[in-house]
Amino acid sequence: MSEQFTNEPMLDMYIFETTQMIEQLEHLILSGEEESDFSPAAINEIFRIMHTIKGSSAMMMFHNITTLAHTMEDIFYYIREKKPENLDCSTLSDFVLEGVDFIKVEVEKIKNADQPDGDASVLVADLQDFLTDLKKKNEKAKETVEKSGAEPGKQTQDEQKKEDVKNTQNEKTPQQFYISQDKSIKMENENANCYKAVVYFDDECGMENIRAYTITHNLKDMTEEYYFFPEDIIENESTMDIIKENGFTIYLKMDASFEVVESFFQQTIYLKKLDLIQLKDNEEYESGRTVQNTQTELVVPETPIKLPSILLEGDVQKTLVSPDKNVHNQSVQSIISVGVNKLDKLMDLVGEMVIAEAMVTQNTDLQGLELGNFQKSAQQLNKITSELQDIVMSIRMVPIGPTFQKMHRIVRDMCKQLNKEVKLEITGEETEVDKNIIERISDPLMHLVRNSIDHGIESAEERQKSGKNKVGTITLEAKNMGSDVLIIVKDDGKGLNKDKILKKAMENGLFHKKPEDMTEKEIFNLILLPGFSTKESVTEFSGRGVGMDVVSKNIESIGGTLSVESVPDKGTEIILKIPLTLAIIDGMNIKVGNSCYTLPIISIKESLRPKKEDIITDPDGNEMLMIRGKCFPVVRLHEKFNVKTDITKFTEGIMVILEQDEKLVSIFADELLGQQQVVVKGLPEYIIRNKKIKGLAGCTLLGNGSISLILDVGGLMHL
Repeated sequence: MSEQFTNEPMLDMYIFETTQMIEQLEHLILSGEEESDFSPAAINEIFRIMHTIKGSSAMMMFHNITTLAHTMEDIFYYIREKKPENLDCSTLSDFVLEGVDFIKVEVEKIKNADQPDGDASVLVADLQDFLTDLKKKNEKAKETVEKSGAEPGKQTQDEQKKEDVKNTQNEKTPQQFYISQDKSIKMENENANCYKAVVYFDDECGMENIRAYTITHNLKDMTEEYYFFPEDIIENESTMDIIKENGFTIYLKMDASFEVVESFFQQTIYLKKLDLIQLKDNEEYESGRTVQNTQTELVVPETPIKLPSILLEGDVQKTLVSPDKNVHNQSVQSIISVGVNKLDKLMDLVGEMVIAEAMVTQNTDLQGLELGNFQKSAQQLNKITSELQDIVMSIRMVPIGPTFQKMHRIVRDMCKQLNKEVKLEITGEETEVDKNIIERISDPLMHLVRNSIDHGIESAEERQKSGKNKVGTITLEAKNMGSDVLIIVKDDGKGLNKDKILKKAMENGLFHKKPEDMTEKEIFNLILLPGFSTKESVTEFSGRGVGMDVVSKNIESIGGTLSVESVPDKGTEIILKIPLTLAIIDGMNIKVGNSCYTLPIISIKESLRPKKEDIITDPDGNEMLMIRGKCFPVVRLHEKFNVKTDITKFTEGIMVILEQDEKLVSIFADELLGQQQVVVKGLPEYIIRNKKIKGLAGCTLLGNGSISLILDVGGLMHL
């Protein structure tokens, strides 16, 4: 890659936009395959995507991606122009999705600063063979129509020109991407059409100069006769402002119709407006060059520049004139792209500010002082801090829909390989979750969907024998529940077999209590334990239970829980309960000896000071708290964490009853210190690696500067 193209903004833009377009392409292909047909709109959009990826990849010197995208573009160009009948959508989808996977891998290499050196030659050859076969079949179909006496479709002159331009493009194999700025180039074809285009980009797209360069680079495939303004779009970043205000002006000469040229420019990504006119003759084309050469030092003018009268035709006056503000304001975008690392840094700073605010307002130097004005100011500071925190949190929230949509590809591929018929239904895709959470649940969701298809959903024959629809259904649902989000993965398969689960658990010694004392839900949750599987035969796909312990651990690592419900012959439902965000929580601080711990407020059911008669002992010698006829197991924190304290009698301390995943536990501490918003920090790596202490979710810094350990309620249940 040349030094010119190693600047990060350009590379970041390429990665971001290529990733977005690939995801959109995958969705279009899956939708078309499901309908067994590609609509004209879908074909046009797929062609536009491949054309854009081809151009931007060529500009960045990623030749393997360029060649692959070019080949796929050729296929959809042919489909768009010739509209062949009996198109094999399934085979085409296989090839294109294989290409999507290839580009994904290459983009990931680019992200990691590696060379995108994948070999796409075999896939390119397969795609070319597919196109050749498609052309042969289409020609035979035309011959059949002609022999039957029907009038064959006539190709218009414009269509012929489009094909000629495309054929010319296909014959070129660009090795270098330098655009000549030599103004003395003479046209080989004096009768070619002359055009002038002014391209306006969306107001908030950013990096207009690089986007303009992409257009000029793509033009090289169509004509050598063109020039543009501003000239130094790569070297001079100030050209961004000129392009944003006045548009990007291009004069070109080529033997193509107005419609072909317009189609080329309409494929520009983030295009807001296009002013395109066909110039009368070569004199206008050269006059534009003259105006360009006299304005090389142009800055954005406050008043319109007077142009030669020969250029003042129709919309051409807007070439070097500040565009109509009212026109621009009608389509102003209120969305900008911000790097995730910047949002993470902003979140960290807000977290530090929350801690600093607590340090100021809860400073021990202020205890016992009557400071009315200070308290008012402190309340105002707290209000502003809370609002700022809410805004930053909302910025990080993204819909879960795109993560759900990715599962369509998993369903499609597995159904083909396992010869099953399954449809995916999605509900609540607009539900928003913190971006970091989204990234952590993608793999667990994929594993659960794969398991549902492989082990849960029966074959079409089995389903029909049992009176079910031969097409199985997997439902992904997301919904808010307080400060948590519920994600439900449900199938209508054969469900879990309790007897098989119990037998397998007994063979592997996985019981933590007698089977007869276990509820149905506890039996089903055994499949979440390490090494558990009810799958009798080994395939390339995991059966339900294989790796489920990893899924469970991944969900627990972000403060979530996972539970399983099932009905024989009706299906299985797996519920993921995850927090909206990992960054800041409302906590209750408690004291044990000289140590401080923090409990998530959302998990606290109630707190109380028990009486002597409220404490009982079960037959196994475990202490229990009896309140209103209900028993709760008791966890003495000072014993579990080996903390010295003078308060060891229940009647002298405080009991806090916690609830999570329909389970209840009572923890015993010295006293409650009060409620506080806390910033969640991860435990140091050496503690996690060496100590392996259960029941801790992280730590936080208190207002007095001391450290408090955040308790993991789920972990406390198993202490």
